[in-house]
Amino acid sequence: MKASCERCSTKLGLSDRAFICSYECTFCPECSDALHFCCPNCQGNLVIRPERRTSPTEVPRSGFKAKLEAILS
Repeated sequence: MKASCERCSTKLGLSDRAFICSYECTFCPECSDALHFCCPNCQGNLVIRPERRTSPTEVPRSGFKAKLEAILS
């Protein structure tokens, strides 16, 4: 998921409201409204982007190593 609007470069956090097309072109709500919810790149529909609470690069801390770190902290 892209971190900024492709039209105005507004920063978009993981849980911020944003709109995407099927190619994942990403736009803020204001730009999506101005574009009439039609992607200028592919002419596809812009729909609400699903929320993501964590980054896909974050590794969940579980198992033995996490328990050991908790004990030693």
